[in-house]
Amino acid sequence: MNTATNFDTFFKQFTETLPRGLFSLHKDLEKNLRVALDSALHKMNLVTQEEFEVQSAVLERTRFRLEALEVRVAALEAEKSLSSDQSNLTTE
Repeated sequence: MNTATNFDTFFKQFTETLPRGLFSLHKDLEKNLRVALDSALHKMNLVTQEEFEVQSAVLERTRFRLEALEVRVAALEAEKSLSSDQSNLTTE
């Protein structure tokens, strides 16, 4: 659900609970609450669910690539060590 829909739902529920005498202040109150809530959310440095899922997918792909590279490096090091050991045997 996007932020605009959440705001609209929140403000609708909030203003429906106001006494009828205060209902005339609805637009002013809604504007001020939107600004305050938006400012508070911005200060929290939040991300959307979609952004979080995209970054999680990127991190997962990166993790798999890193693990594959670690295996490859270990194999190359083992190969180098083997060839180094064989060189030492032939020179002795």
